[in-house]
Amino acid sequence: MSRVSTYFDSKLLMATLALLLIGLIMVCSASITIAENKTGQPLYFFIRQLAFAGLGLFFAWCVMSIRLSHWQQMAPMLLMVGVGLLVLVLIPGIGREVNGSSRWLPLGPVNLQVAELIKLFAIIYVADYLQRHHGQLNTSLLKVLSPLLLLSVAAVLLLLQPDMGSIVVILSTVLVMMFLGGARLDVFIGLIAILAGLFTLMVWVAPYRLQRLQSFMDPWADPFGSGFQLTQALIAFGRGDWLGVGLGSSMQKLFYLPEAHTDFLFSILAEELGLIGAVAVIALFLIMIWRALAIGRAAEEAGQLFGAQIAYGISVWLGLQACVNIGVNMGVFPTKGLTLPLMSYGGSSLVIVCIAIGLLLRVDLETRQPEKASARVKR
Repeated sequence: MSRVSTYFDSKLLMATLALLLIGLIMVCSASITIAENKTGQPLYFFIRQLAFAGLGLFFAWCVMSIRLSHWQQMAPMLLMVGVGLLVLVLIPGIGREVNGSSRWLPLGPVNLQVAELIKLFAIIYVADYLQRHHGQLNTSLLKVLSPLLLLSVAAVLLLLQPDMGSIVVILSTVLVMMFLGGARLDVFIGLIAILAGLFTLMVWVAPYRLQRLQSFMDPWADPFGSGFQLTQALIAFGRGDWLGVGLGSSMQKLFYLPEAHTDFLFSILAEELGLIGAVAVIALFLIMIWRALAIGRAAEEAGQLFGAQIAYGISVWLGLQACVNIGVNMGVFPTKGLTLPLMSYGGSSLVIVCIAIGLLLRVDLETRQPEKASARVKR
């Protein structure tokens, strides 16, 4: 372990691997019944998730071997590729539609959810932008708005899918990065107010979003209709009590709670492992986010601004998405289609988050060993 600590942040690495392992165990437990019913193979979803985990770890290792300067050189191109893929998703016959949403590109036996990819590409692009315009954001409003205008194109394409949850995560992450990169507090607050107003308008003009909000406010008003998913999740939390009903003994996963192995995996975890298990998972996420922020701070102090913003962006992204997912499961936030990082079933999310962690570890490596870093990229 001491040798690993020399090169990488061991606390971050251990927290990440622990979340990944717990996620695999819970996907196996939560999906056995539905997998057997749909495919005749009880371990169908677990085997796929295990394969995606292996693929994600492989890509994470590859990413750790690539210098940050190369990522910075590719930053504008990566964003353009991401926007292009968002366009392809919306083309009939190319994008795949599931439950009324066109969010996936079929790639043989797997489907790529482009929204997961654009989250990482947006962070890389904004980190490059902030490094190139360091010290200018507090004096020029245009410098603050320029990347937001470009990312608004991606936001519109995501809205057409529709995927409002990803828009919230991406724009919130970018705004925090801009603030940490030097944007004035009054500008930051003003942009938040504008985005809050736009989100409120989008909820008001879309009947299904308004209905989702109303069911969130009082799910028991229609427990077998619009409030069914949330009420079943809350029942799972209630059954879990302190120590849970035991691993594999959940009742809610037996066709009561929809998406038990995906968006609502945390509810099954709370039912089977209880409050102790749920708090332990939250603690692991807090450790992961704490170490990511610490890596960003160390990189900033070492003068590696691009790496620092990468670390800040990844920490905000993963922290916000985990917070929203857990909050949705507990009835704190309206239902959104956001996965629990490293844990929920889903190949795109798992692989992209592993890549993000690999990039984070590369930032840590170049901060600890500056000789492994290339010269700054200037355009």
